[in-house]
Amino acid sequence: MGVLRKAVILGLASTIQGLAMAVFLFPHFIPSGGAASVSVLLNYLLHVPFAVTLWVMNACLLGAAVKWLGKENAFWTMYCVTVTSVVVDAADPLMTGTVSFVFVDLLIGSILFGIGVGVLFRMGASSGGMDILALIISKLKGYSPGKTLFAINGSVLLLTGIVVDLKIILFAIACQFIATRIVDTINKFDIRRSLPHIENV
Repeated sequence: MGVLRKAVILGLASTIQGLAMAVFLFPHFIPSGGAASVSVLLNYLLHVPFAVTLWVMNACLLGAAVKWLGKENAFWTMYCVTVTSVVVDAADPLMTGTVSFVFVDLLIGSILFGIGVGVLFRMGASSGGMDILALIISKLKGYSPGKTLFAINGSVLLLTGIVVDLKIILFAIACQFIATRIVDTINKFDIRRSLPHIENV
């Protein structure tokens, strides 16, 4: 696959992920993953700025990605993180309220989030944060990437919910459950077998 084609596909997937967060999840204050929850937890307990926690975590995990997943994965992960951040920053000011009821937005947001992350995983990239850790464990141990991501994020989200606000975190865990099921479905789906002509594209 050409670099340009891969960049376009990963860019679209990252955009879908960013819109899922900015339009459907964040207006209800639902964290999208474990890294965000760790930043909330440290800010609540130790008053550590959100940006500091996220930067340190992503820097450390990107270093791990270079070692265990390769430089190419780390490069594409940085690209995807950048696109997602730009989309979230652009969409956030436009959101003056929620789209619908929390359960409707949770379902739509989780499905879109899962599609975005699933495509990133399938293409050999990630959206940063705990996704990197899930990919590393999946590669080293052979576990399902979606289930690994749910176990990591679910544990961190539950801990954050116990300390901060259990109701919101329960929504976040539900989001992770739906999204990671879609991630696994996308990773199991044989695109080339379903579309034989892709070999000739």
